[in-house]
Amino acid sequence: MTEANSEAIQSPIYQAIADRIDQIRSSIPETVRLVAVSKYTTAEAICAAYVAGVRDFGESRVQDAKIKQEELADLTDITWHMIGSLQSNKAKQAIAQFDWIHSLDRLSLAEQCDRLIGELKKSPKLLLQVKLAEDPSKSGWTEAELFADLPNLAKLSNLDIVGLMTILPLGLSDEQAYAVFCRVEKLAAKLRSLGWHRIQELSMGMSADYAIAARAGASMIRVGNQIFKL
Repeated sequence: MTEANSEAIQSPIYQAIADRIDQIRSSIPETVRLVAVSKYTTAEAICAAYVAGVRDFGESRVQDAKIKQEELADLTDITWHMIGSLQSNKAKQAIAQFDWIHSLDRLSLAEQCDRLIGELKKSPKLLLQVKLAEDPSKSGWTEAELFADLPNLAKLSNLDIVGLMTILPLGLSDEQAYAVFCRVEKLAAKLRSLGWHRIQELSMGMSADYAIAARAGASMIRVGNQIFKL
């Protein structure tokens, strides 16, 4: 056991975090990847979740993530996920720092990332953010917009697009949430039928609805509050 692991277990927050992680995992299939949303928590809490078995952590701000990544540099098998809205002026840093980017939400950003990946020679796995329920506060492609942009996306040979991501509007019932998640799963299947065979990942569901998302076919859930009690 490393010194960091030993310190994490002795931390007063460790057992509570470990218990919450166990509870989440017991409610979803083993095949669903748990991304612990660490954007508002500390390196100490991340280390506790790491010792409890989590290896995937989600951040929303490039600079905040960099500080934590430097603090936890000895944990070399962590996979870092960019889950927040990606600003154009932060794209280069995000590509350099993250293993996954969940929030590729428009063609112009995809084109920029394609150029930057070619320059940096580093290719994170990318998810296309889609918006299949009306929500003016969320970004992402509608289904019609995505199909219109597919020919141009297909020309961006540096992009490793492996799936879809969605964030639901607030206030949906469980039945409405399940219906939207199922629409995302069907959209992924339709894309595969058109030759986009690498569209296998579905990043769906957060603290309030991760179990519903898992039932609808999510391969990744993004959970922060239910782990860290933010």
